[in-house]
This record gives sequence, structure tokens and C-alpha cells, in this order.
Amino acid sequence: MQFTANSLEEHWMPFSGNRDFKEDPRLVVKSEGCYIWDHKGGKILDGSSGLFNVACGHGRAEIAEAVHQQLRTNDYSAPFQLGHPGSFQLAHEIAQFTPDGINHVFFVNSGSEPIDTALKIAMAYNNARGENSRMRFVSRERAYHGVNIGGVSLSGLVKNRDVFPLTMPYVVTMRHTWLPENRYKIGQGVHGGVELANDLERICQTYGGSTIAAVFVEPIAGSTGCLVPPEGYLERLRRICDQHGILLVFDEVICGFGRLGTPFGAQAFGVTPDIITMAKAMTNGAQPMGAVAVKDEIYDTVVNSAPDNAIEFFHGYTYSGHPAACAAGLATMEIYRKENLFERAGELSSYFLDAVFDLRDLEVVTDIRGYGLLAAIDVHMDGAPGRRGTALQKKLFWNGLHIKFTGDAGIIAPPLVADRGQLDELVAILRQTLEQETV
Repeated sequence: MQFTANSLEEHWMPFSGNRDFKEDPRLVVKSEGCYIWDHKGGKILDGSSGLFNVACGHGRAEIAEAVHQQLRTNDYSAPFQLGHPGSFQLAHEIAQFTPDGINHVFFVNSGSEPIDTALKIAMAYNNARGENSRMRFVSRERAYHGVNIGGVSLSGLVKNRDVFPLTMPYVVTMRHTWLPENRYKIGQGVHGGVELANDLERICQTYGGSTIAAVFVEPIAGSTGCLVPPEGYLERLRRICDQHGILLVFDEVICGFGRLGTPFGAQAFGVTPDIITMAKAMTNGAQPMGAVAVKDEIYDTVVNSAPDNAIEFFHGYTYSGHPAACAAGLATMEIYRKENLFERAGELSSYFLDAVFDLRDLEVVTDIRGYGLLAAIDVHMDGAPGRRGTALQKKLFWNGLHIKFTGDAGIIAPPLVADRGQLDELVAILRQTLEQETV
């Protein structure tokens, strides 16, 4: 098929410049391992694991077969007042990876839905324990928590909310965790962690800690450009939440399932939240799915507060815990275990980060950050914010590399199955492309 702007017109694409894309489309027609192929026959290294979700590499036959068999056996069963074995099995498998005491899993269908679900869980929990004064939620500048109305309300990215003014009230933001004195630091910066976290204490003193329901943070802010928390930051947030009875929510949609060399960012940084949201790498991108995992005390409080034989939590989706998605999730968990991919990511991290940070000599580069198998490169702005980043994403694609750009930050997240040769290839294409940029 010959693709023209007219033949592509009917599809309104998400988070895309539709007019620009349809004039010069970049269509993926095949994917396998760490590579994708475009409609012109070009082979492209997938340096962002799709959208951080294809952690096991593309084209995993085990997942495809599991989904195929599930669809032939039971393609769908209603999730309200009914169940199927797969959702209970997958919840059990996920609970083996979450920190101790976080053993109850609520299934959703994307990376945005866990945030709205976690907001409602926090409300239900506080209602069940008689603390309805907790009406406020705290997020951060430069935060991305999905695109549903709750996530947009928590968002600290102006472009995600400036044309959507009708968001939730009672949301307060802390500062983000990027500091100029931590530039070009591999891993956690040493400056400002406790000071930045004390924003939460100031919010508690201003509004009253007893009015705050939950604090939402990504262990590493991903979509905004890999903002690694400085040393002591997450630990201090945990202490403040404990002092004021506030729930701490880790949005692990990007960090979860091995990206940082551990099952979740909670284990990477040694800080246990009360709630974890997750998605992306749950099914290796083969089926849409997300989830919220909560501490046992939260589940028990909500469930035990309701009368016998009553629905305890009035929330859910038609496709919550879909049989095919659960089959994909179970097959993905098996791959993680069988191939030791979390441990492999941890072992590969130093090589990956050293290679990426070697690009700091390039004139166009203004900062590099990274942890585990996640990194970001900031480039000089060219006129308007995001103009250079958008142009670079296109150039890199035609040069044989896909990475995601947010504004002028290129985010690198190779599949956990990538080898050193592929990481060398990734950095070589980056260098070749960025060397051509002038400031």
C-alpha cells in the first residue's frame, strides 16, 4: 500500500503532530527482538522499548501463544461478581515482586487508569477510617501521571493541562528533583534531597497534614526526562508521610518490572510506599493492562468496613483483568523469572550508563541523567521549547534509532534483553546524529 497524507487522514493520532506526521509518516510494519522495521524497509534499533513497555524484546512467541490459547479457551468473562483463574494467578505473581506487605492487586487497562484508581482507593481508605478531612493530594512539578482527569490534575507538565482547565481541586505541587548542581551525575545526586522533600513538610504546615490524603511521586520521573531523586529524598518523603498519616503512592508505570535493576523502584531505593501503580512492562506491550497494588492494611480497612455481602469498592472497568491480558502478563512474568531479566538489567546498568554519559562532550548536550537502564539527554533549545527534540526524534529514526523525546529531553530505555553490542550501536547512532547539531 502506498501511504499518503490523505490515506492516513482518518486516524487522529495521540500525542503527535498529526499534520506533520501525515506528510512524512514513520510507520512500523514489523518488530522482533530489539529492532523494529519501517514501511520503507529500514531497520531501527528500539532504544526506548516502544514506550518503555517492551522490556523482554519484541515478538516473544511465548506471550503470543499464551494469548492465542486463552482467546480460544475463554475470550472474555465479566469482571463484576464473576472471575476467571488468570486474574487471581497474575495477582499472586505480581505480589511476589512487590515489597513485603503489598499483596493486593486491582487490575485496570492502561498506565493512566491506575492513577485515578489510586486516588479513589485513597479516598475510600480515609473514609473507612473516619478521616474525611483528608481532601488534598500532593504531586510535583514536571510530574506525569497519565491522561485521565485525575492524572491530569496531578500533572506538573503545563502542556498536559493548559487546555484542560477543569481539573480536580485541592492538588498542591512540590518542586521537581532536577537541580543544576547535580548535572551529569550518574545515579543519585548528592545535593538537595532532604531540602526538596521538605516541601511536603511545608505543605503540611500550611494546610495541615490531617487534610492531605496522599502524595504521588514517580521514584524516577520518567516521561519528563529521567529525573533521578537526590540522595535522601524518598526516605524523607516516607518519614513525613508517616508523621502525618499520609499515604505515599509510587507511580511505577515506567520504573516497574526491572527497569532499575530491581522489580520496582521501591526496592531500588529501599523505600516502601503504601500504594504502587504499574502498567507498561506488565504484559511486554502485547496487551493493554495496568494495576494498583496496595498494602494489606489498606485493602483490609476498605473491605472490612462494608456490610457483609456488599460491594466494598464501587470502582472497576469492563476489561479489568481481561483474560487475554492476564495470559500475556503471566507469560511475561515467566520470562522475567526464567531469564533473570531484572538481575540482568542491574548487571548491564554500569556499561549502559558509562556509554551514554560519554556523550557529554557534545556541544549540543546540556545534561545527562541516568539510573539502571533508564537515561535522558538534554539538548540545547532551538528557538521554541521542543522544536529541536521533535526534529531529532525524526532524524534519529531515519538514522536507525528510536527513542522518545519529551520537549528537548531524549529518553533512552533499551529492552532488558539488549546486549552490549546493541548498546554500543545505540550510542554510536546518537553520537553520529548529535554531532551534526549546532548550538
